Amino acid sequence: MAIETRQIDQLLSELRSASSLASGKPAGNSAPTDGPDFADLLKSTIDQVSAAQLDAKQMAADFSSGQSEVNLQDVMINLQKANLSFQQMVQVRNRLVSAYHDIMNMQV
Repeated sequence: MAIETRQIDQLLSELRSASSLASGKPAGNSAPTDGPDFADLLKSTIDQVSAAQLDAKQMAADFSSGQSEVNLQDVMINLQKANLSFQQMVQVRNRLVSAYHDIMNMQV
């Protein structure tokens, strides 16, 4: 299970739109208001990352226990997918924290 980049792009678009509105600039690409809730989107993305990590961990445990239907290539691919999805989630978190700091440091 990988993180849907479309959802992250939509989230970043909404953050840029909110930032441009807060700075008084007209929003060139406003996001639709009937889109998914931010908290729901973030929770589902975190759940997907968690599921990918649990799946990779289970597959590695199955391989180490000697189950014949699990091969090393699949284990390594799943571990890398889980690692990449986690790294992507960390980068999104870093962007969100940076955006939060930018908003908090704005002059009112």
